[in-house]
Amino acid sequence: MLESVFGTILAILTFPFRAVVWAVGTLGRLTGLVFGFVLMVVGVALWAGPLYLIGIPLFVVGLILTLRSVG
Repeated sequence: MLESVFGTILAILTFPFRAVVWAVGTLGRLTGLVFGFVLMVVGVALWAGPLYLIGIPLFVVGLILTLRSVG
């Protein structure tokens, strides 16, 4: 009984810190997702033109960043 009360009090006291850590992690994932998608779009645009040697690696880096942000 006393153990569950202390567990509840600890969960209530640490909730703001856990919420901040969760928010920072979520914003980091969203930033990585957006940046990776932008790199993919720029990579495909360069791939379609004469700068395909730059576009292919840029697309691959954007794809890897996007996939790591999602999963």
